[in-house]
Amino acid sequence: MSSIEKLHCLIIGSGPAGYTAAIYAARADMKPVMYQGLQPGGQLTTTNEVENFPGYPNGISGPEMMVELEAQAKRFDTDIRFGFIEKVDFSGEIHKCWADDGKEIHADTVIISTGASAKYLGLESEQKYLKLGGGVSACAVCDGFFYRNQEVVIVGAGDSACEEAHYLSKLCTKVTMLVRKDFRASKIMADRVKKTENIEILYNTETLEVIGDGQLVTGVRVFNNVSNEEKEISATGFFVAIGHKPNTDIFKDFIDLDETGYIKYAQPGTSKTNVPGVFVAGDAADKTYRQAITAAGTGCMAALDAERYLASKD
Repeated sequence: MSSIEKLHCLIIGSGPAGYTAAIYAARADMKPVMYQGLQPGGQLTTTNEVENFPGYPNGISGPEMMVELEAQAKRFDTDIRFGFIEKVDFSGEIHKCWADDGKEIHADTVIISTGASAKYLGLESEQKYLKLGGGVSACAVCDGFFYRNQEVVIVGAGDSACEEAHYLSKLCTKVTMLVRKDFRASKIMADRVKKTENIEILYNTETLEVIGDGQLVTGVRVFNNVSNEEKEISATGFFVAIGHKPNTDIFKDFIDLDETGYIKYAQPGTSKTNVPGVFVAGDAADKTYRQAITAAGTGCMAALDAERYLASKD
């Protein structure tokens, strides 16, 4: 039989949202406990350079930034635990959660900061250069700056892909857009990229391999799935824009989600979910901005909302 631990505040997931929530909750004497999740530090641990987060004039690597955020949360006595929450029960007044080590937790408040995972093609070469930080990215807004005056390739056919291709076109000399069949984007977004001079759209085109020199991307090998012709495209950056999957599956029986799995805010302008005492921060609810700074901001909101919820119960 598992032991039961009672907490004022449980934070599920790390990253900028979770760590910021932890800093604020700890300073409010809520004695937060954080389970870091399957990817401690979140998506930023796969980002080589972060240059757009305030306070780092010379930039910082994603992993280094997460180490500093973790240290700041620990400075205020946040109990940070390696592991993850694998099951929850929010059906009653007590928020019950079970960790992967079998521990049962009863929390007065829960802050969900489980984030979202970018979808990739799954190619071995793609994953190789993603891990090396040598030219594969799933965020044009985050990483496009590093490819100024260079040629890049982007994969995707939806609104997000069109938006990111258009963003890259302002920085790069050429953007080659690989569309597997035809656009799934809205007409206005598709028309925007079609009218942009330095965006070349290759329809019916799929990626076979991301080519590189062992450290950096140098090109992409593709094939046309109608003509079966293969060719290589020179590029220093390979961007994947085929969507994100929010890490919210364990909450679906209790928390209101939208059609793609993002948590719905119960009250606009707050971090409240449909379950009293349960709050959300970061990319688990944000499908629009998906930036470290916005995630940190909602982490602050979630901690303040949780503090006010506890105060209302006293």
